[in-house]
Amino acid sequence: MYLLGYDIGSSSIKAALVEASTGSAIAVAQFPDKEMEIIAHEPGWAEQHPETWWENLCQATRKLLQSTNIDPHEISGIGIAYQMHGLVLVDKDQKVLRPSIIWCDSRAVQIGDKAYNDLGADRCLQHLLNSPGNFTASKLKWVKDHEPELFEQVHKIMLPGDYITMRLTGEINTTVSGLSEGMFWDFKNNQVAEFLLEYYGIDSGTIPEIVPAFSNQGALKNDIAGSLGLRPGIPIGYRAGDQPNNAMSLNVLKPGEVAATGGTSGVVFGVVDRPVYDPEMRVNGFAHVNHQTDHPSVGILLCINGAGIQYSWIKQHMAAKDDTYQDMERMASEVPVNSEGLRVIPFGNGSERMLGNKNVGSHLINLQLNRHGASHVYRATLEGIAFSFAYGIEILIEMGLSVEVMKVGNDNLFQSPIFSTTIASLVNCEIQVMETTGAIGAAKAAGIAAGAYRSIEEALGETRVIETFAVAGNTESYLQGFAQWKSDLEHLIRSSPPLT
Repeated sequence: MYLLGYDIGSSSIKAALVEASTGSAIAVAQFPDKEMEIIAHEPGWAEQHPETWWENLCQATRKLLQSTNIDPHEISGIGIAYQMHGLVLVDKDQKVLRPSIIWCDSRAVQIGDKAYNDLGADRCLQHLLNSPGNFTASKLKWVKDHEPELFEQVHKIMLPGDYITMRLTGEINTTVSGLSEGMFWDFKNNQVAEFLLEYYGIDSGTIPEIVPAFSNQGALKNDIAGSLGLRPGIPIGYRAGDQPNNAMSLNVLKPGEVAATGGTSGVVFGVVDRPVYDPEMRVNGFAHVNHQTDHPSVGILLCINGAGIQYSWIKQHMAAKDDTYQDMERMASEVPVNSEGLRVIPFGNGSERMLGNKNVGSHLINLQLNRHGASHVYRATLEGIAFSFAYGIEILIEMGLSVEVMKVGNDNLFQSPIFSTTIASLVNCEIQVMETTGAIGAAKAAGIAAGAYRSIEEALGETRVIETFAVAGNTESYLQGFAQWKSDLEHLIRSSPPLT
């Protein structure tokens, strides 16, 4: 038996094939090779055509099957991970009415802020765990206000993963985890957030049927199966947004477990067993994939805009043309902890939610021209990004999160021993680098509904730890550097206005 997983990103579509009995990934494919277009008709807008996701999913599926010799009739389940917070609108004929307003579109900020003020902070935080903000519900309100004739044709509203499920099965449904990421879920009353929909003037009938994240969510249609080279009737057995799915893929499902990624931006996703919120809204809480009314599981999501993009900028503009990240790591490792007084503030990728939406910028502090060289800059940059992770994790700990072990993938900044050891030493936790991806995790999760596994834990039990980073022996040095870095940052926060 084989399981098929998809990861519907804004850059590309990834597909993975997993052998159920061993949990081993047989093959992984991606399409397209270059990043998908993001349409921006106005500053701050970001849209994509859902049909483009579908066409690229078809291409990725064919590419995946062509790279293996397996019989596609042996594929018994499909799982879907997808870019969070996007809005897809369809009419009664399941026709898409407009391009999707995706996660990085900021047009609805003022709409969400007004809702937060009108409805009241306590009501929003206690029921939604967040401000309506720039999330999916507020994007839908924008469509209602600015495209009223189109809005009148809306039959159902969906997230990107809901749309892909509809294309595969013809069924329109969604999950509690998905609804919570769009601000459509009321945690206090355990139902659709009627009060917000009423405020926005949106009919709750446009919300699709709710199904469990791990369940038979529909079967692959005959005509679609034929075009993909698959057998009809394969169940869609799992669906989740990319960050909850990444956490699930890393087997982060219980309090005390934390998942993290260090790509262009950085993400830390911790789990708590009760609905909690940050009154300052520096982090966001969403229903995790295993959330249930009688057994709450809430993922607290910290996003850091200035992460890997800082290091890639340094590589592009400072490193020798042929230097790799491995070369930079080797050079940085020759410099002592704290880079002999050189410090980097890495927030040069726009405003930071965890800093109260301040746009403090990127800074190189205490550069001494007769002492510091490229190696110092490389190490200070890795340390500065690691400090930003530790700074954000302190917020999570304030909210009651326990950080005992941090699990990460093997395809980002956490490949750097300097970066990982710095975080482990500051947070006092072990960092485990796992051999998995979002598409592989989604495939394994689909095996529960397909009958290959009895539980999430069994599905993920074979995930291999590739490497482990522990707390360094000279922890005091790391703590001293972090304290000085925080002093620098707090000075910049006081002198920086919020983004307007």
